[in-house]
Amino acid sequence: MEGENHSRISEFILLGLSDQPEKERLLFLGFLLMYLITELGNMLIILAIRKDSRLHTPMYFFLTNLSLVDICFTSTITPKMLANYISGNKTILYISCLAQVFFSVWFGVVDSVLLTVMAYDRYVAVCAPLHYSMFLTPKVCVLLVAVCWFGTCADALTHTVLLTQLSFCDHTEIPHFFCDLNMVIRLACSDTFINDLVLYTMAGLTVIIPFIVILISYFQIFMAVQRIPSAQGKWKFFSTCGSHITVVCLFYGTIIGVYCKPKSTHTAQEDTASAVMYTVITPMLNPFIYSLRNNDMKGALRMLFTRKSGLSL
Repeated sequence: MEGENHSRISEFILLGLSDQPEKERLLFLGFLLMYLITELGNMLIILAIRKDSRLHTPMYFFLTNLSLVDICFTSTITPKMLANYISGNKTILYISCLAQVFFSVWFGVVDSVLLTVMAYDRYVAVCAPLHYSMFLTPKVCVLLVAVCWFGTCADALTHTVLLTQLSFCDHTEIPHFFCDLNMVIRLACSDTFINDLVLYTMAGLTVIIPFIVILISYFQIFMAVQRIPSAQGKWKFFSTCGSHITVVCLFYGTIIGVYCKPKSTHTAQEDTASAVMYTVITPMLNPFIYSLRNNDMKGALRMLFTRKSGLSL
């Protein structure tokens, strides 16, 4: 019987953020604008870093990868949501839903681990500046990024494979704007104990532990900064670490709120609202956070636009 139920499922229905046509048009325009800003902003960050040799350092190498992750993450979710608003057809094929689960989990976990690597970079820069070039050699940086990208793929693949073992009955409406792993699991009419166990276990390993590592890193950094006598030295810390701290708060604040609380303590509407923050708004804000609070990035962006203007002339 479970096999029959499972075989009948060919698509899910994404209910989205609203079922009112007037609101959906506004949502389409709003999300389209945010998507374009996200893609353009993060691409400019990548181009500026590649073109400015002064930014060929570990910190900006990690930032390049963070911008690439944000581009991939939003491209996994937003285009399908926009297409649904245009067509009025809110269905998504079963296989497409699985693909969206895989890539959204993968890029989300890469984001989490990469932010932890960036915290380690700042820790070494502040607490062990004389050993910075020794600890973060180009080979080490490439290895850390490779672990972020390829090591986390197993997590996303595990969740996706476990989803294929679930049976789904007649209720296929997902109260979300994308195939969120947590929401899809809730729709199953078969036992989800293993899925829930793996979900919360992996959330601890890929979200909670990295977040704790970041907190420990910044505690050590803060203690080191307290020993700096000059106000100028302390300000330098805030100029180099402030952007990363802001992004960490935005990302982990919403992720932990959605995935690391018991199901009974929050509703689908709260999950959806929080998901807008970490899937759409945070990736859009990252380029502004890193460019507006960082003099090196502002200089690199000015240089990039100057070159583009010179070429056009």
